[in-house]
Amino acid sequence: MASDINSVILVGRLTRDAELSYLPSGTAALAFSIAVNRSKKEGEQWIEEANFFDISYISKSAENFKQYLVKGKQVAIQGSLKQDRWQDKESGQNRSKIKIMASSVQLLGGRSDSNGGSGYGNSGYQGGGGYQAGGKPAYVPQQGQGPDPYGGDGGGFPEDVPF
Repeated sequence: MASDINSVILVGRLTRDAELSYLPSGTAALAFSIAVNRSKKEGEQWIEEANFFDISYISKSAENFKQYLVKGKQVAIQGSLKQDRWQDKESGQNRSKIKIMASSVQLLGGRSDSNGGSGYGNSGYQGGGGYQAGGKPAYVPQQGQGPDPYGGDGGGFPEDVPF
């Protein structure tokens, strides 16, 4: 019997600065939203369609990471889906909303990102090294170093790959 899977990976841009709060246990929690664009063809034209996702990131490193999560910053999110359910107090109708519970947040882009840079150092990572939550440098392949897992032009596969 197959087991259930609840996993999501998204790359998008923050639509607002991250908001910091604390759980009763004292653990820091960040809340933010990202916009993820997708192209679709309608007739002979390609149209950009934006999807918006609410993200929750609960981690010891969230407090320090907040300063980098600013509107316009590109991030990669890995996590799972969570459905919140409640009853509307005014209408009495049942409501629900799906959000992403991030287990990993990775900053993308370099100092010249859309917000003019976040002030974090690239430590030799050119054009999009970024940092993962917790201050660990994130590896992003440079031109000609293999495929970019986020769909960018990382040089693609070598021509001699047998598939």
